[in-house]
Amino acid sequence: MGKGEKRVYIEKPEGHYCFACGTANPIGFNLQFYRNGDSICTEITLKRVHEGWHGVAHGGLISTLVDEVMSWTIMYFKKTFIVTRKMSIKYVRNVRIGIPLVVCGRLLDDSSPPKIAAKSEVRDEQGRLLVRSTGEFVILSGEELSTVPEAEKKDMLSLFGRFK
Repeated sequence: MGKGEKRVYIEKPEGHYCFACGTANPIGFNLQFYRNGDSICTEITLKRVHEGWHGVAHGGLISTLVDEVMSWTIMYFKKTFIVTRKMSIKYVRNVRIGIPLVVCGRLLDDSSPPKIAAKSEVRDEQGRLLVRSTGEFVILSGEELSTVPEAEKKDMLSLFGRFK
């Protein structure tokens, strides 16, 4: 973030079990997101329980981070329900456990609904690129949302209405 820029934290629903953002999952990340210009970001320091090889974060957990940030980027800017269709991830450098990470996402292409593309990056505290990812997401139709409990849909629609 540049000098003088303020983080605009994004409200999220309480009580959900999503591993990445849920507040009720005792082993989840419970990510908190903020807007930084045209990006949505989160910060996390992974711990030993997130390890793959000695001292290195598990790649599957890194893919969870980039997927979730891209998802929240789309939900925030497009105010819609989506699911991940496919992702591409490039692990540029080892992601060490115990160091602060910043994960940011941006929209890439929303010109072919119901498909929307986004990208994300993981950087360390020095700003070095560790991981980059792109993803294709699909907007869910009303019929596809029929399995989502009404209370959860209502919570998210209310939340979308409060996104600035």
